[in-house]
Amino acid sequence: MEKLSELSGVSARTIKRMEIENDVLKSTLPNLNAIKTALEDAGIEFIGIPEDGPGIRIRGASPKS
Repeated sequence: MEKLSELSGVSARTIKRMEIENDVLKSTLPNLNAIKTALEDAGIEFIGIPEDGPGIRIRGASPKS
């Protein structure tokens, strides 16, 4: 959480609150965008759409045999 806070510029307290909440939509759009950008910069690709098969892909990871 501390590293994500550092990379996104969103306070650790806010990230902790977001993790506890069942409804992330209570977070501000700028905070959500900052966290999304930090995760994407770290190699996380968001795939799918919320209504049908959302998920992530980790870029550069090799498939397990």
